[in-house]
Amino acid sequence: MTELRQRMVNDMMLRGMAEKTRTSYTQAVAGLAKFYWRSPDQITHDEVQAYLLHLIQERKLAWSTCNIAVHGLRFSFHTTLGHDTVAFHIPGPRQRSKLPLILSRDEVRRILAAATDHQPHALLTTTYAAGLRVGEAVRLKITDLDGTRHTIRVEQGKDAKDRDTVLPPGLLGELRAYWRHERSAVWLFPRRDRATPLTVWQAQHMFYDAKRRAGIAKRGGIHGLRHATATHWLEAGVPLPTIQRLLGHRSLQATARYLHLAQVAGIAPGSPLDLLDRLDLSRP
Repeated sequence: MTELRQRMVNDMMLRGMAEKTRTSYTQAVAGLAKFYWRSPDQITHDEVQAYLLHLIQERKLAWSTCNIAVHGLRFSFHTTLGHDTVAFHIPGPRQRSKLPLILSRDEVRRILAAATDHQPHALLTTTYAAGLRVGEAVRLKITDLDGTRHTIRVEQGKDAKDRDTVLPPGLLGELRAYWRHERSAVWLFPRRDRATPLTVWQAQHMFYDAKRRAGIAKRGGIHGLRHATATHWLEAGVPLPTIQRLLGHRSLQATARYLHLAQVAGIAPGSPLDLLDRLDLSRP
């Protein structure tokens, strides 16, 4: 690792940036250096802007990918290299991002029922019932579950923040049955070596396999379960600020988009957070 790269990594760690963000930013700077075959401290701002144009026009990368590169290069030049003014930019996206396709309760039930092996069933059930990001779900430890308080501790989620989300009775029962079969010591969803957690790719594969078996044609990966959670909580009458806190959204605006995808009804009888009670779930 070069001295400049190590300085940038140290700068990002001091600011508490998540590992995924650090990796994306360093890759963006590495791509710039490789393009010009020069160290970033020998590259001008005009050359950086020309490189961004190359990413858009020649390599035709997605706008989101180019936007990550912009932020990584801005950080490197402003924070690590100490440039006072950094005006790198790319045009805005041509169209607004599409709202996600929401899985209905019946579609979620069919997907979970199609995941007949113990681990895929438990993983997908947990992701849905607790409203987790896939990266959060695969990194869960046994000690993150609190059956007394009915909470799940999510450590270092998005933006490197910790939070608590729900461990409703329906999910607790599912995980107890799973643990009796799995008997994992540390990770809730371990790989075959028992020493490391499942990867995000493995979790995605489990979801796509279950969706295919269930005959669900809607596009989207495992993150669709989290979208479904937010929408189904709204339909059950859970307050928007509560959903924001449980999902770990930075702003209420991010949560409010689900209002466009759900008709909010009154609070249903029983616990509105225990989505599994409403699925009539067929267990393996």
